[in-house]
Amino acid sequence: MDRLRTLLQRTLGKVRQHMGTDQYGNKYYYIPQQKSWTGRAVRERRMVEPVQKDTSKYEFGNMPIEWEAWIRGKRKDPPTTEEILRNEQARREVGAKAQDLIQQEKHLQGIEDKGLLNNPMKTQIKGHASAPVYSKHTASEEPSSTASTFQPGSWNPQKK
Repeated sequence: MDRLRTLLQRTLGKVRQHMGTDQYGNKYYYIPQQKSWTGRAVRERRMVEPVQKDTSKYEFGNMPIEWEAWIRGKRKDPPTTEEILRNEQARREVGAKAQDLIQQEKHLQGIEDKGLLNNPMKTQIKGHASAPVYSKHTASEEPSSTASTFQPGSWNPQKK
């Protein structure tokens, strides 16, 4: 088979293997590593033949994420149709849950604006983030003074 492929490559040029087609109609091909007629090795390539030939009309989402990962070499094997459909369903479910949470947040925000609900999720600032304790400042038994006002022997710590 490899000899036939090599013969076809030398006579017809690059031989590409059709790996699959997505739900939008884009076709994906794999060109294995081959040697040119001069003996130089040409690395393997993955390519897409898009349905939309005009690149100015290309929009995000015209290629499934799974196929894009295969094209970029992030995954070894091409995705299956079942995998793409399963992932698409999961993305829809996550999007629906996100919309529900946004609606709940808007509802709570509207109630809070009216003063009807004290939102317990609101954070209260008690101190600086790098402070080890967020409570009130207690006086220390350690002396605190600048060098110009401190007199040696003037500090008398209280004994416990």
